[in-house]
Amino acid sequence: MLFVRKNIMAFTGLFLCIFLVVHLGGNLILLLPSETAHGLYNSYSAKLGGNIFIRVVSIFLYLSILLHTVYAALITSKNNKSKGKKYLVNHTIESSSWTSQNMGLLGFSILIFILIHLSNFWWRVKLGYGEIVPLDSNGLKDVYLITTELFKNPYYVFIYVIFIIPLSMHIKHGFSSAFKTLGLYNLNYIRKVSIIGNMFSIIILIGFSVIPVAVYLRGL
Repeated sequence: MLFVRKNIMAFTGLFLCIFLVVHLGGNLILLLPSETAHGLYNSYSAKLGGNIFIRVVSIFLYLSILLHTVYAALITSKNNKSKGKKYLVNHTIESSSWTSQNMGLLGFSILIFILIHLSNFWWRVKLGYGEIVPLDSNGLKDVYLITTELFKNPYYVFIYVIFIIPLSMHIKHGFSSAFKTLGLYNLNYIRKVSIIGNMFSIIILIGFSVIPVAVYLRGL
């Protein structure tokens, strides 16, 4: 059962990494001049929402978040009860870093961030809770306005950037751990995957931090 849980954790974790790349790519539109970004971002959001393939992928996304969270809690609880065991580790070559020992804590921080993020975007734009989302000049939901208004709030920007840090740390350890869980044992390949994971975590940290800060500074 533990083997199955770890493999589900690995697959869902890597799928969520792919989602982060796509999500970051879309959010980079916000760095364009506002007159260009406004219409382009709303058009991009509308196409995502109306695409059947994206809707199916979204179901897998929500399911992945749920499964990753549940199994992470179960594995962390089991590891805490078993001294000497580490989070998602298959070999003793894994260094016992602070990150590897606190993946559960980092994961919990990320869950809080997801809930905050969903409450400000997804619940309002997708489900219609809260204030009505205005339409732009093309009759599309003005997701750009909602996003930029949030990023003009210094407190939200601060919280957003702070929570990106545990996300980056989680990825740094989890990326290579996922491949080892799936059977990548060759030391040479593991080192290369670790380097890729480190670079990916830095890209996620910088990318998702720069966007809200840039939008905030542009609004001053």
